[in-house]
Amino acid sequence: MSSLRECYTDQPSERARLKVQNAIDGHMRNFIALSPFVVLGSSSDAGADVTPRGDQPGFVQVLDDTTLLIPDWPGNNRLDTLMNIEANPRVGLLFLIPGFSESLRVNGLAEISLDPALIERWTVNGKHPRSVLRVSVREAFLHCGKAILRSKLWDESAKVDRSVLPTYGQMLKDQTSVRDTAEEIQASVEHAYKTGLY
Repeated sequence: MSSLRECYTDQPSERARLKVQNAIDGHMRNFIALSPFVVLGSSSDAGADVTPRGDQPGFVQVLDDTTLLIPDWPGNNRLDTLMNIEANPRVGLLFLIPGFSESLRVNGLAEISLDPALIERWTVNGKHPRSVLRVSVREAFLHCGKAILRSKLWDESAKVDRSVLPTYGQMLKDQTSVRDTAEEIQASVEHAYKTGLY
């Protein structure tokens, strides 16, 4: 570890050290309320994993200063994240707001809840999530925008035309031995996008 630190001769600035909080403050509440997208990192003995979670801004709810609630809407049913959390509750969250260069990082311990009172906090077209992740916050801090600025993530001029890659259906067909054609896979995916988000 000392040799790694020697490669990075600059020490963290005072504000980089002091910005880490052990609770969600008012600025972080506002950030979460505006965020429609969070990246959720988890791990187990089998390795690490990261998954996107998204919905209307504020879909992640702040229950109190040290507790976040994340609905588990329909996905691919692999349950990678949920199985990881059963094995190891440590998670990392990265909240993004479209158009904002800064992000919000939250690290904590997650548990899977099937409590109807929590599940019913979200209702879309009469549907509720299957479960809710209850995250106990251990540390939270705002992250500067250097990575997003370098990537030009929100820059219209940096958008990539969808035609430069094959369709999702074609890529999945090429990567798997499923019998469906690329067109059938793509049609199924597009149908799920229209009817299976909730």
